[in-house]
Amino acid sequence: MRVLKFGGTSVADAGAFERAVQIVREHTSAPVVVVVSAMSGITDALISANLNVIENHLQRHCEVVENLELDFVEECRSMIETAAREIATLLNTDMAEIKIRDAIAAYGETLSARLFTMVLEEHAIPASYVDARRCIVTDDRHGNANPVAREVAIRTRAELEPWLKTKRVPVLGGFIGATLDGVTTTLGRGSSDYSATLIGAALHADEIQIWTDVDGVQTADPKLVPGTRTVPIISYDEAAQLAVLGARVMHPKMIEPVVPQQIPVSIRNSRAPERDGTLICAVSEPSAGVVKAIAHRMNRTHAVVGCVGDGLSNGSAGAALVRQVDSSLEWKSTAPSNLVATVERERLPEIVRQIHDRLF
Repeated sequence: MRVLKFGGTSVADAGAFERAVQIVREHTSAPVVVVVSAMSGITDALISANLNVIENHLQRHCEVVENLELDFVEECRSMIETAAREIATLLNTDMAEIKIRDAIAAYGETLSARLFTMVLEEHAIPASYVDARRCIVTDDRHGNANPVAREVAIRTRAELEPWLKTKRVPVLGGFIGATLDGVTTTLGRGSSDYSATLIGAALHADEIQIWTDVDGVQTADPKLVPGTRTVPIISYDEAAQLAVLGARVMHPKMIEPVVPQQIPVSIRNSRAPERDGTLICAVSEPSAGVVKAIAHRMNRTHAVVGCVGDGLSNGSAGAALVRQVDSSLEWKSTAPSNLVATVERERLPEIVRQIHDRLF
């Protein structure tokens, strides 16, 4: 049983939807749950609270249907018109601003999931839309809510297992949840991966696949370093450290739900599904130079660069190699699998390239 999660770039347009549908089709010999993000750019538009901008972006859902020449154009238009009216109403309510922001932001994922369900059905893949707010129960920390683990497990199984037993594909939006009182919340920007692992853990999935627009975890940020490589396998701890240190391909909380059951998570490229990507699991393969990947995080006044690899710590051979790159940097371990240093923001690209050239 697998959970397949498609990011915003993997449902960005008609071509992306076609690729995603084909990926789902290839996995339907066993039970499948699909989690989708909002179409790329939609969440930013919704948060802008500019109704004209929002309506223009919402029309992209209908463009997907038209470009794929599907039979439910009018149904899609009605869905978008209803959403636009509801958003306009929300913008004029006296509810707390942070609650309004969550309620409006949720439309990106709900519309994407509803559209994906309809496209699957048109391609003869039985599917059912499920409102993620019926599964992901959270506290009331709007904008960055925390799941209530026991309730998530109970409700996810109650909502999804009946569909799976009838061999239908449940489709949910990521990123969103609701309090016990039914008030819409969000789990924080980029948290659809987290939604997928929460659902996978609740269902005791055999694997969770995160489909994005890159081949998996890279040895460094390709925007800073030419010639990066895909890291084939990393441990849960390595993945968690990379996420905390700023690796964009993973949400910092994504790994937490799967560790107790040791559910493997793979990060794959929806534009090149034949490639293996990166497997995240309990125990990874050692790398020749100890360091698996380099990550970085930009802060307001400085930047943090980190090298990650199981066994990398003060006194190790890998640590000695890292320290030789630039003797002016003061490296320290904040976990058994990392070395981090603070650098000036303007020096970050140069430092990352130097470390990558030396280690990889």
